[in-house]
Amino acid sequence: MALHIRDDETDRLVRTLAERRRIPLTEAVKLAVRNELRREDEKASLWERLKPLHERVAARPSTGLVADKAFYDSLNDE
Repeated sequence: MALHIRDDETDRLVRTLAERRRIPLTEAVKLAVRNELRREDEKASLWERLKPLHERVAARPSTGLVADKAFYDSLNDE
């Protein structure tokens, strides 16, 4: 299969990486894509990032109070 890169900046970036690493262009593309996919895989999901906050909130004791319309109205002196 062929991959045609028609974007000048992308072509320049791939060639720069290949030159610095002293590897063929195909290897440079493979390396870049593999590294980017690995970074994506290592990135924590939204749930994983919010989990510590969720645990802190869940650890607080319940007040037993009900937050209803009257409660929210009282916050605004209504």
